[in-house]
Amino acid sequence: VFASTSSVYGTNTPVPFREDAPADRPLAAYPATKRSCEILGHTYHHLFGMHFTALRFFNVYGPGGRPDMMPYKVMYAISHDLPITLFEGGRMQRDWTYIDDIIGGVLAALDRPMGYEIINLGFGSPLPMTEFVAIIEQLAGSKARVDVTPAPPSDPPITYCDNTKARRLLDFAPITPIRAGLERTWAWFRDVVLGSER
Repeated sequence: VFASTSSVYGTNTPVPFREDAPADRPLAAYPATKRSCEILGHTYHHLFGMHFTALRFFNVYGPGGRPDMMPYKVMYAISHDLPITLFEGGRMQRDWTYIDDIIGGVLAALDRPMGYEIINLGFGSPLPMTEFVAIIEQLAGSKARVDVTPAPPSDPPITYCDNTKARRLLDFAPITPIRAGLERTWAWFRDVVLGSER
C-alpha cells in the first residue's frame, strides 16, 4: 500500500478528481515523484505479481500534524499574532480529510490485496481557505493577520475528491466534517504545542 497524493492531478483534471484522469501533468517535483512511484508499482505488479494499491490522499490533517503543513501554520500564526499567507485572497479550495478517516482507508487497503489499483482517499467536500481560516479563528478566539499573494505555479486552485471507488472497494466512509476535525486538531495544538511553551 503506497501513500500517494491528490497533487498528481495538477490543474488539467475535471473536478471532482477521478482515478481514471491522466494525472500526467504534475505541477511540482513532489507529485511527479509520487506519480512515478505509482507507475513503478504497476511494473512490479506486471513482472512479479506484487499487489500494489496506491492511495491518493487529499489534504490530510489532524492532531500531530507537521509544522510545515497549513493547519499547523495557521494555528501557530494566529496564536502568536503572526501573519499568514493566503494565496489568491483565500479563494483556493482544499478537500480536507481528517487523519482518522485516512487511517481507516489505509487499514482497509492493507486487508484487501487487489492486484494493481489506484484509489482516492478524501472527504469529497472542498472548502475555500477563507472558511478554513475562519473556523480556526473561532476556535482560537483571535483574528488572523493575512497577507494576500498570487498562488505559486506549484499550487492548483482546487482539490476535490471523487471517493466513489474507495467506497466501493474499501467500504471507505469518511465521517469527520471539517469543523469537528479542526476542533480536535486545535485541542491537540493548544494542549501540546502551546502547552509546551508555557
